[in-house]
Amino acid sequence: MVRQTWFSLAAASVSAAASLSDVCTTSHVQSSIPANGTFPGLTFHPDTVTASVAYNQTYSSSDYPSAAISYCNVTFTYSHDGWGDNVIVQYWLPDPAAYQNRFLATGGGGYAISSGSRSLPGGVIYGAASGTTDGGYGGFSSSLDNVVLLANGSINWHAIHMQGYQAIHEMTLIGKSLSGSFYSTDNKIYTYYQGCSEGGREGWSQAQRFGQDYDGIIAGAPAFRYSHLQVGHLSEAVMQQTLGYSAPPCELEKIINETIAFCDPLDGKTDGVISRSDLCKLKFDVNSTIGLSYYCEASGGSGPPSGASKSKVKRQFPGGGSPQPEQNGTVTAEAAALAQTILDGLHDSQGRQAYLSPQPGASFADARTTYDNATGTWALSIPSIGGEFVTKFLQFKDEENLSSLDGITYDTLVDWMNQAIDLYEDTLQTTNPDLSGIREAGGKILHFHGEQDSSIAAGSSVHYYESVRGVMYPDQSFNESVASLSDFYRLYLVPGAEHCGPNSAQANGPWPNTNLAVMIDWVENGVAPDTLNSTVLQGEHAGDSQQLCAWPLRPVWRDDGAAMVCEYDQASIDSWMYTFDAFDRPIY
Repeated sequence: MVRQTWFSLAAASVSAAASLSDVCTTSHVQSSIPANGTFPGLTFHPDTVTASVAYNQTYSSSDYPSAAISYCNVTFTYSHDGWGDNVIVQYWLPDPAAYQNRFLATGGGGYAISSGSRSLPGGVIYGAASGTTDGGYGGFSSSLDNVVLLANGSINWHAIHMQGYQAIHEMTLIGKSLSGSFYSTDNKIYTYYQGCSEGGREGWSQAQRFGQDYDGIIAGAPAFRYSHLQVGHLSEAVMQQTLGYSAPPCELEKIINETIAFCDPLDGKTDGVISRSDLCKLKFDVNSTIGLSYYCEASGGSGPPSGASKSKVKRQFPGGGSPQPEQNGTVTAEAAALAQTILDGLHDSQGRQAYLSPQPGASFADARTTYDNATGTWALSIPSIGGEFVTKFLQFKDEENLSSLDGITYDTLVDWMNQAIDLYEDTLQTTNPDLSGIREAGGKILHFHGEQDSSIAAGSSVHYYESVRGVMYPDQSFNESVASLSDFYRLYLVPGAEHCGPNSAQANGPWPNTNLAVMIDWVENGVAPDTLNSTVLQGEHAGDSQQLCAWPLRPVWRDDGAAMVCEYDQASIDSWMYTFDAFDRPIY
């Protein structure tokens, strides 16, 4: 593990008037990377340095506002003494005139530790040097599932630890050292992290282990509670098998659309967005959809389902995108029973809760089926993200999915979850509820989650928040502990939003794409975000600004949808609470 030490920022002098082209040279970067010995156990390779200038490049993403930036694109490698590995790191360093003494670490998605350069502009926009790492997996196109097994079929524990927490932290410390030398400054470097999905889990890995090294961490829809999440991707398919019914996609889509229509106005505003999925859970009866007609045109299967992010198709919608025939019929009692079983979450054979489910109105992404032209029937499709986790991470087989679900029961899934906890609790589970390190260091955490996330249930984030609150402030009342926690950690649920982005099925929903600006204001100016700024990025209300309530407050619209307030609703809060009594250990 890298020693957590402040380090010298001495380097060749760079004039305050130096241009980007002056500093973005191979020789200057070589003189700026850490010297061997700076980080014991790491050896840097100056001969691998690349440096190239990019001028006035425009970037646009749902993760940050559109902007034109100029930067120096730097890559180089380092290795761990005795391991014989090579880790590639990439940094985008802003024009010296735009640099604001900030560093931003970024993460990945799915099994990938990095999203490549996709997230780097989000830091440069705010004057931050921004970094990412390949984890030592052989390049940015590789990911943990490609390297998790060694040739002898055993687990590659070095890769597990790198993915778990070590690679991001090394990249952060190296990036801060590089930044200070590159810009020839010994000023304090404000250090931030921003990521979503696996990137959100990676952010929490830093908050839980290295909180003293970060001023602010932004973690979206985190893929923590790894054992439950990855095995849980198989739950909807196992439910189909257990119930003996594989629903046509259009039938489940009808149930979702009816859910949205019913639950949309429960928040006091009819805009096609479910802002109160908790009220939806309490008031909507899935059986009310039985007998309703549905129709869908034939599809060529050229892309992911509505609301999907194309860069995360495997992550979000395993088994999706296959050609589909024209579909029409009426919603059956079997489909309604399947939908309700999914919404109830995974239970073992004794009826004990094993895991939670996405909120009502989210798509049943893991229940997607494929059409068999030969038989004219729909068949369940095994979600590859969950299947691959079982085959590679639990069974140690170099196979990308389970061949079938024959003999797989709800109890089997619970057994796999227990096995995964035993193997990966100290690396990938990432649910340590003691955040005293980052609290005592003065760091801040901004945690957000799309309420209609179909890949990682929003309740997962609520459960972790409540675990932290209970563990850190056991002797305080509910309101007192929420206030104490809000001094450094706040959670926001995003109405209608999908996994790490807006949801085309609820197009008028907002999305928080200025989170780093909010965090900078909180850290550097002391302006705490009572509500989180967000913007409608699509649909008829595109460009509208909205504010998101901090948990446990929930949004409600007054005056015929003219004004939003954040209210305390005990019944709604209670609907988010879970006790995972299928396990004989605490599940944070």
